[in-house]
Amino acid sequence: MKSYEQLIAELCPNGVEFKKLGEVTYMKRGTSATKKTLTEGEIPVISGGVTPAFYCNKSNRTGDVITVAGSGAGAGYVMFWDIPIFVCDAFSVQGMEGICTKYIYYLMKNMQERIQNKKKGAGVPHVHISDIQDFEIPVPPLKIQEKIVEILDNFTALTAELQAELQAELQARQQQYEYYRNHLLSFGGSNNTHSESTDAQQFTPPNYRLLKMNELGLFYGGLTGKSKADFSEGNATFITYMNVYSNISLKIDVEDKVKIGDDEKQNTIEYGDILFTGSSETPEEAGMTSVLTQQPSEKLYLNSFCFGFRLNDKSMFDPEYLKHLFRSKFMRKQIIKTANGVTRFNVSKKELGDVLVPIVPIEEQKRVASILDRFETLTNDLTSGLPAEIAARQQQYEFYRNKLLSFERIA
Repeated sequence: MKSYEQLIAELCPNGVEFKKLGEVTYMKRGTSATKKTLTEGEIPVISGGVTPAFYCNKSNRTGDVITVAGSGAGAGYVMFWDIPIFVCDAFSVQGMEGICTKYIYYLMKNMQERIQNKKKGAGVPHVHISDIQDFEIPVPPLKIQEKIVEILDNFTALTAELQAELQAELQARQQQYEYYRNHLLSFGGSNNTHSESTDAQQFTPPNYRLLKMNELGLFYGGLTGKSKADFSEGNATFITYMNVYSNISLKIDVEDKVKIGDDEKQNTIEYGDILFTGSSETPEEAGMTSVLTQQPSEKLYLNSFCFGFRLNDKSMFDPEYLKHLFRSKFMRKQIIKTANGVTRFNVSKKELGDVLVPIVPIEEQKRVASILDRFETLTNDLTSGLPAEIAARQQQYEFYRNKLLSFERIA
């Protein structure tokens, strides 16, 4: 089998002809439809997003086709389909005779930003066939088109395989961390008069007692009385909902700002405070916690969708221990029960005040925190490395795609 370089030298050593996209492809608008007018099924309906809008039971394209999202935030997004689809608020592109549709797809992905920059419209942005049909593209012989597709398909498969391996490793590390966290932070036995019965295999730390949160400290609220403008020209750092939700140890080196007046009275976050998200779409994700485990160098303010908890006696707990404890199965099971709602679940601070917190000796807290920190570090190192590795692979892929799709124009 001849290599790419051999085919270039043999079939187009002096360059290739460039033609308009509309001259070498069939470009066809979709058919207007909604969920009400289509019966539910397994065939993707392509509209204005970067994923199928929904699924129906009939198709208007048989496969081997490119789609370009027609409207909305994803207008201009290019996808390739090798299965039957229903093209709705989008348009399709297929190669004419002598033109490989998958080759055109790779060319269009290489022009993805240029295509999406064609979005226009005072309300909902749109991209139309007329916006891109005059784009000039290189048209090498069909054998070269097919060779490029073969190379890029293989590169895509290898990249996907690597990503799957990294994700599997990350999941394994995460499960290992969660296992040891729940094992080390399971509380039961005769010295626990408040607890429910637990499995005999659960680890029971020595010398502990349970106290309600209301017995340990006080809850406080986030920012109040703020407008949208206060977050556009801020002079103080505030902690976002996602910061609390995503991190067991609060990130304070952030650029999120809010405007705070000199005489303004707002609650600030202190070292050792436990922060809670107030609500979520499911009870399992409500009341997620983050702990401030380092001394802040400036005042920190909390967003209005979260609330904080401050200990009366901060010497009772090591914050590094608390960050693991409040994400443990033992605590999450109690916290989830305080979330009430139908379509959105809100944590009740009154019920949260009755949540039982295990009090163990500070030396034991530090020992447990040290063990779990090591597992967390392994997980986080892989988590931070995963996007970097994927990004590097993506850049490598785009470099070779760009190189393969760059041709000299015949004079």
